[in-house]
Amino acid sequence: MPQDEGDLLIKPSSTDHPLYEPLVEACKTVYDPEIPVNIFDLGLIYTITISDAGEVDVIMTLTAPGCPVAGEMPGWVANAMEAVPGVQSVNVEMTFDPQWGMDMMSDEARLELGFM
Repeated sequence: MPQDEGDLLIKPSSTDHPLYEPLVEACKTVYDPEIPVNIFDLGLIYTITISDAGEVDVIMTLTAPGCPVAGEMPGWVANAMEAVPGVQSVNVEMTFDPQWGMDMMSDEARLELGFM
């Protein structure tokens, strides 16, 4: 039985869209102020979906709900992504489901933080 998209914890990103890689690179310019690793490698960006018109929807989280930059970080992400040529608009949604965990970090982030 096919799984309904609503049943997925993290819906898939538009990885085959030509803007996907430039948007990932834009995310890598945004850092969590408490951890010296970019938010993409930390695993804070759950989903990047891109419409044919260049409208970008991002679902992201924070390392902790009480993060001191919780109100600012979505704007930092939107500003970084809006600078990518071809992007018409960026909507950043915050979620804590699923909650972020250290297992979501990339190998690069683990190495940089001394976990490998």
